[in-house]
Amino acid sequence: MRTFSPTPNDIERTWHVIDAEGMVLGRLSTEVANLLRGKHKPIYAPHMDTGDFVIVVNADKVVLTAGKIDKKIAYRHTGYPGGLRETKYSDLMAKKPEEVVRKAVKGMVPKTALGRSMLRKLKVYAGPNHPHSAQAPVAFDIPSARREA
Repeated sequence: MRTFSPTPNDIERTWHVIDAEGMVLGRLSTEVANLLRGKHKPIYAPHMDTGDFVIVVNADKVVLTAGKIDKKIAYRHTGYPGGLRETKYSDLMAKKPEEVVRKAVKGMVPKTALGRSMLRKLKVYAGPNHPHSAQAPVAFDIPSARREA
């Protein structure tokens, strides 16, 4: 018996839409990363991009636990000497909430060209609307990521 290795013809990509309102950032991003990688499919292979497209809406309503919104710092570099810039997550959530979700998911996919191709399938929006209705996305619910209020 030979080991099955998927070919590009075997991969069927579906579109999932996830409402991030009230979800914990880390739990949400692990599920999104699994969908992007294709780990929920029986044809999953770690060396291929078998994942689906993921749309995350209401990224501005995502929750950070244990006071991380004030303690956690996002770093970026301008590319110039001494150009390390840091931003608190509270400021980042106010200005670019979709970047908070994108950074969390980026840390959970491979750090290679394969991971970059997976991240291109992630669409994050701060509000409840998205322009991908023509792709007929399916609602994907993550009950374990909901924050009990």
